[in-house]
Amino acid sequence: MAVILGIDPGSRKTGFGVIRVDRKKPRYVSSGTIRLPVKEPLSIRLKVLFESLSEIIATHQPTVAAIESVFMAKSPDSALKLGHARGAAMVACVTHDLSVHEYAARKIKQSVVGTGAASKQQVQHMVTVLMGLSAEPAEDAADGLAAALCHCHTEGLAGTVAASGFRAGRLR
Repeated sequence: MAVILGIDPGSRKTGFGVIRVDRKKPRYVSSGTIRLPVKEPLSIRLKVLFESLSEIIATHQPTVAAIESVFMAKSPDSALKLGHARGAAMVACVTHDLSVHEYAARKIKQSVVGTGAASKQQVQHMVTVLMGLSAEPAEDAADGLAAALCHCHTEGLAGTVAASGFRAGRLR
């Protein structure tokens, strides 16, 4: 049984999702948004992110992590801050002996929605359907779950997801 932690990093908020793959079926465990103290210096925000992810890892004991890779940000400053947040998230994972797999945002969307150009709302909807959730998770939490599902599909850990008509993230 694999337990996957998906992370959508950010310098203001970071989404996470934890899924368990049991008998080729991904099952929802937990998700949420880590809100970082925006009025604090970046170093304090990174510490909060590291500690929060460490707590999530200790609680759910994932075996692997999937994190969204860097994309072109609006400005060089935003890209640097995002890079710092990704670094803090990755260090939290490797400190707890998790292997970290990086996926481009387009690959994550392709895996979950069927198109790399999907909107955040489409990702939320498909995560809800694929995980059989009663309500849509917040955008950042859905992105974290989508990263975990992407890893699940990329590694061939999941079989057919009958409710959605998808197999390994693609339309049949």
